[in-house]
Amino acid sequence: MKKDHFLLIASVSGMLAVALGAFGAHGLEKLVDARMLQRFHTGVEYQFYHSLALLLISILYKQIKNKYVYYAGYAFLLGIVLFSGSLYLYVLTEIKALVLVTPLGGLSFIVGWVLLAFSAKNSAYSEKR
Repeated sequence: MKKDHFLLIASVSGMLAVALGAFGAHGLEKLVDARMLQRFHTGVEYQFYHSLALLLISILYKQIKNKYVYYAGYAFLLGIVLFSGSLYLYVLTEIKALVLVTPLGGLSFIVGWVLLAFSAKNSAYSEKR
């Protein structure tokens, strides 16, 4: 897979976030209680944020071609799958074990942001040399 595939991933993830947000707003409101609906919306919100982060990754990688940027993209993608995905599945299935996965997704988001910070530090160091 080419390293510039994050634009496609960001686009698909953003589109899915819109679709899932609409489903949550118009389809789930009569099926689940307000607390579960809020969990679903939290998944959508974090998916949106990190879809935009993936778009940023696509742009940054073309500019600085830094391995930390590349790894951050995968951490964000993993975070979307684990964090948002576990919330969506939990709300739809009510399988409580799924919420044990959610913090791993949050950790993946944090790792992605840390890797992005490393890329900035590494890029600044490279420019000085």
